Amino acid sequence: MSRIPHAAPAPEAPRELVDAILARRGGRLLNLDRMLLRSPAFARGWNAFLGEVRNNLALSPKLRELAICLVAVLNGADYEYLHHAPEFVRAGGTALQLAALRDIERGIVEPAPFDACERAVIRLTLEMTRDVRTSDATFAAAVDALGNHQHVVELVGVIATYNMVSRFLLALQIEPETAASRTPLPEEVQP
Repeated sequence: MSRIPHAAPAPEAPRELVDAILARRGGRLLNLDRMLLRSPAFARGWNAFLGEVRNNLALSPKLRELAICLVAVLNGADYEYLHHAPEFVRAGGTALQLAALRDIERGIVEPAPFDACERAVIRLTLEMTRDVRTSDATFAAAVDALGNHQHVVELVGVIATYNMVSRFLLALQIEPETAASRTPLPEEVQP
């Protein structure tokens, strides 16, 4: 149970803000949104920022979702993983890759199931999430793999953003929505 109860939506939330969140979410509020709506200013900024990160980056959606899923696994943020694993699969990821994220130390060195670019994304995500700082070698590998400074900046931003998201979810103990209100994961990767 969440540490702070969330309403559907909180009574202090301005209607135009709730409508903006509903528009970005396709017509439904998540438990995360309900919690954010306890602070309209925070919810407004979050909705605008995460809307840009999720919808308007030049970075490949598959690489974005790979980084997000790995951040979720590393931080133990099941809520985040449950929402983003289906997005990773829709963007071209596989159930085998999702399973490998659970044993990433082995998955990063084996030639399959990740290609060289994905392994560079994984290394950067690992270092940014576990150590905060990244080695010059890891950063150079990401630059080489992505081949574009804009994509590198966006990837670093995605990793940083979803570390923030997972920490917010975990500190407030925001629970996942019921299975009926969530996009199901492939059966073989259910946590």
